Amino acid sequence: MALFTTDQVLVPTDFSGAANRVLEDTLAFVADAGQVHVLHVLPNLNPGEPGVMWKTIDNRSRTDHVYQEFQKRYSGPLYERVQFQVAIGDPSNQIAHYAQVHAINLIVIPSHGRKGISHFLLGSVAERVSRCAPCPVLIVRR
Repeated sequence: MALFTTDQVLVPTDFSGAANRVLEDTLAFVADAGQVHVLHVLPNLNPGEPGVMWKTIDNRSRTDHVYQEFQKRYSGPLYERVQFQVAIGDPSNQIAHYAQVHAINLIVIPSHGRKGISHFLLGSVAERVSRCAPCPVLIVRR
């Protein structure tokens, strides 16, 4: 019996260097890239932001921009079968919800290693995901 299952693996990304390394390592670990889901979560729009008030930014344009960025960063045969999605809302809640809806068996998420006051103020998405995810969570530290 394997310690980790390699079918239906979710890799949340914020496009940071740590997230990029975790995605590359996951693709090397999983035999079929079609079993890898990549999720980017955008925060909710603030109605007071100028772009929202002037109707130049909406969730559709933001989502389209993220898809373009994914295609630009992750082009090539290794990433063709990866299932990429964008969600909007609280990152930890959206990641857990995605995992439940798509029957994800493993979440692989980077830890940015914040400590002290920044950890207290910003919290840890990886920590919150590990608490509310419906499946095992592998937190990868630098």
